[in-house]
Amino acid sequence: MGIAGTDVAKEASDIILTDDNFTSIVKAVMWGRNVYDSISKFLQFQLTVNVVAVTIAFIGACAINDSPLKAVQMLWVNLIMDTLASLALATELPTESLLERKPYGRTKSLISRTMVKNIVGHATFQLTVLFAILFWGDKFIPDLENGRWAPLNSPPSKHFTIIFNAFVLMTLMNEINSRKVHGERNVFKGLFTNPLFCIIWILTLISQVLIVQFGGAWVSTAPLNEIHWAVCVACAFGTLLWGQILATIPSKVLPKFFSFGGGEVQPTSVLVTGEYDTSDGLVKGMSKEDQKRPGQMLWLLGLTRLQTQMRVIRAFQTNACTAHPTSLTTSTAERLRASYRRLQLAREREEQRSSSSHLFFLPENKKFKFYF
Repeated sequence: MGIAGTDVAKEASDIILTDDNFTSIVKAVMWGRNVYDSISKFLQFQLTVNVVAVTIAFIGACAINDSPLKAVQMLWVNLIMDTLASLALATELPTESLLERKPYGRTKSLISRTMVKNIVGHATFQLTVLFAILFWGDKFIPDLENGRWAPLNSPPSKHFTIIFNAFVLMTLMNEINSRKVHGERNVFKGLFTNPLFCIIWILTLISQVLIVQFGGAWVSTAPLNEIHWAVCVACAFGTLLWGQILATIPSKVLPKFFSFGGGEVQPTSVLVTGEYDTSDGLVKGMSKEDQKRPGQMLWLLGLTRLQTQMRVIRAFQTNACTAHPTSLTTSTAERLRASYRRLQLAREREEQRSSSSHLFFLPENKKFKFYF
């Protein structure tokens, strides 16, 4: 309890109810699951874009001695992938439907089998489309010249511009698919409840159109006609259709080792005795090879304080502060003994005051007797 609770209880607790209302736990669970889902959405989207961008750039450079995606274009893709996508996917508000799912286990993998299925499936689809345009685009796309063997200093070709445009549009559609990480079919559900997502998505689409049509040599693009834009848009909507096909494939067909980022926290062998040194971030009595990461060090320090507080509580409850001297440090034991002595003296003084306040006299044969 944040209002009625004591300081010791607050420091030892995992969750503090600032308004002392137990219904706030429901809101805390909703926000916790929402944060977990937001991280999963961003990971699914980012890993898909990374796999496609790196593969198309590497294989394209090896096959035709020139990367289909230029450096400036890769910067624009990274801007979409990192900054804009994180703002769009991480601003989803929690809903009541989050409480209808089972809680996440302590050992549950951060990247589930459903996410792996979506990442591999969408990456395979996008790479297939981009490689088809790269090697055979001049054969099935009207009014398109082959740009694979163009000289290095030649103007930007429409061939590579279509590859760049199709990749970005498919990425934008995959951003909508990434809103669902549990195998849901309706990826548009709740889309308009997040206005920031819609604004970022529309601004990114408008910026892509301006870059392609008016970027020129600055971003290595050539203006496209209606047919070329129709091909790129068809590839983009194909991503949504492919997402529905992937949703029909059960995630259980994948082996369990396809999930990543899971496992149980192993207990540490460090004896937490309260003797730690924060000047250099190292625990006394341990070599540098055995030191833990900063996050684990903070966890150990918090555990040390919690154990000390629990010992103090048990000591006062049993009126035996020195019952376990070997489990405390010398300085801590001395402080506990002094605190206990002060408590005993305060109790004695309080008893004396209460006794004197209840003292009165009754005469009997000119003598006085004291009654309490």
